[in-house]
This record gives sequence, C-alpha cells and structure tokens, in this order.
Amino acid sequence: MPIVVRIDVELARRKMSVGEFAERVGLTPANVAVLKNGRAKAVRFSTLEAMCRVLDCQPGDLLEWVPD
Repeated sequence: MPIVVRIDVELARRKMSVGEFAERVGLTPANVAVLKNGRAKAVRFSTLEAMCRVLDCQPGDLLEWVPD
C-alpha cells in the first residue's frame, strides 16, 4: 500500500499510549490498531481532524505517500 500511516511515530514522540489516544480521539483501541497497522481502507475527515487536534499535528505528519 503506497500510503503509510505514521500514528505510531507521533504517539511515540509524545509518549502517549494507544489507549489514551483512542479515548481522546473517540475511537476504540481496536480501530486505532487498524489505522496504525495500515489495514484501514478509508479515514473520515472528522477522524483525521480529531487525531490532528489530539496530537497537535498536520495530516501530513500522520499520512505519508511512498512510491511502489
């Protein structure tokens, strides 16, 4: 998949657990795992906005396009 989700990098930089992140964003830890592991097929803009708000980052900090 050419889009890489970098949530784990941003969580590590902020020393935030998946559980805390999930609670603050309004997702289940299982859904965060789906996003982190690159198994998600889509992300709602409202979810992306909440993730950026919680992590105080830009969407490009969470999503990276990598050529095949």
